[in-house]
Amino acid sequence: MAERLLNLFATFNYTDDYFAYEDEGRREMRARITQEVAALAPASHFYTTYPTKADSDFMIWSAIAADDPAAPAQFFTRYAELVEGWDAVRPDLTLWGMTRPSMYSRGKSEQDMDPMDGPRAPYLIVYPFSKTKDWYLMSMDARQGQMNEHIKLGKQFFDIKQLLLYSFGLQDQEFVVSYETEDLGRFSELVQALRATEARRHTLSDTPIITGIYRTPSEFVR
Repeated sequence: MAERLLNLFATFNYTDDYFAYEDEGRREMRARITQEVAALAPASHFYTTYPTKADSDFMIWSAIAADDPAAPAQFFTRYAELVEGWDAVRPDLTLWGMTRPSMYSRGKSEQDMDPMDGPRAPYLIVYPFSKTKDWYLMSMDARQGQMNEHIKLGKQFFDIKQLLLYSFGLQDQEFVVSYETEDLGRFSELVQALRATEARRHTLSDTPIITGIYRTPSEFVR
């Protein structure tokens, strides 16, 4: 796997033109989207977001190798050209960032999500995340102590996987956090438990939260 991956989560709305199509025309539009996205990125995954979110209909998660500094520009250019041709679909929100080794944990974890491989879980939760200024003015030892508590709690929910993206200076947020789970209730319990950790004092923002239901390409088209 590449040392650095660019991951893009993009939500979309169907336009009035889409709903003007007959059922077969809508299926053809969805089939076109899956085919073009598959050619765009080596890893692309589809999720329905309505009715979990009222302001979007579906989400596409794409990932590419980004060790080459020119790779993001090439990817974004192709993506924009592709979406411009989807006359029955309107983009809503994009969240993206790069993978990098964590400052607070050593090596890989069994809870790390691999966007390039492995079966996808039924549910994907994605949101932007930023810390307060005070967090970065604390000593590394102080931050590590609080993160140790955070990591220890997360390991108790061993069945929930996570992918952390770094967006510093690239989008409004500092991170994009994503989780895969087979049980939305259990994930909600994890989030509630994390609210009681010391590190929570230093959360600046962690919304909007997008919950997607995984669809294989054939399910998305159907």
